[in-house]
Amino acid sequence: MKKVWVLTLFPQFFTAFKDSGVIGKFLGSEVEFNPLYLGDFSPKSFKGVDGAPYGGGPGMVIRADVLERGINHILETESLDKSQLEIIYTSPRGDVFNNEEAKLLAKDFQQNNKQYVFICGRYEGIDERFISQYVTKIISLGDYVLSGGELAVMTIVDAMMRFLPKALGNEDSAILDSFEDGLIEGPVYTRPSEFNGIKVPDVLLEGNHKLIDEFNHSKKLEYTKKYRPDLYKAYMRNKD
Repeated sequence: MKKVWVLTLFPQFFTAFKDSGVIGKFLGSEVEFNPLYLGDFSPKSFKGVDGAPYGGGPGMVIRADVLERGINHILETESLDKSQLEIIYTSPRGDVFNNEEAKLLAKDFQQNNKQYVFICGRYEGIDERFISQYVTKIISLGDYVLSGGELAVMTIVDAMMRFLPKALGNEDSAILDSFEDGLIEGPVYTRPSEFNGIKVPDVLLEGNHKLIDEFNHSKKLEYTKKYRPDLYKAYMRNKD
């Protein structure tokens, strides 16, 4: 079974994540998901995982030796060498995460004989010496700051797992999602057929799949142009 590890100060963040929804079921049946508490790799437990930054400044920095012990624990437990780990750190300095990156991560995870290890930063980050010696990939969710890497890791893992076989109940779900063809998803409807005087478009009720596909595509274009003009311009350029 493929394995994903997380080194974090707050493993409880991941309890509901790995026990809920379609991705949670997938993590239990097809992929082993293991959050590890960083305090277990410090002689002083929670109080020994970080230190004040050399040179001064606010906040605390997670220690390189504590993180290294976490990595060594994984290597020893799994009888691996370091080359068999993809060690991913979430940080504003990384490449901005998107749908294509999720797809690439999923492809590499499926095809390569590597286990993924995510490092959750906290406070002022992690010691640069650990990054330079161990981290193989740095990913950013965007130009904003979170209190820690846990939410970022859950986002990345969820998006990545959707592209693995058996992750979703319907194999077409990931293909039809927003961004797969450069456009965002259009409107969707379900029962009742009329709500507050607004009816579901007739074409969706008539069973002509060719017309339904044409309608859905036209709405994707319309919504992308309205809500994400940047994507719409890129789509039209690539189309030409």
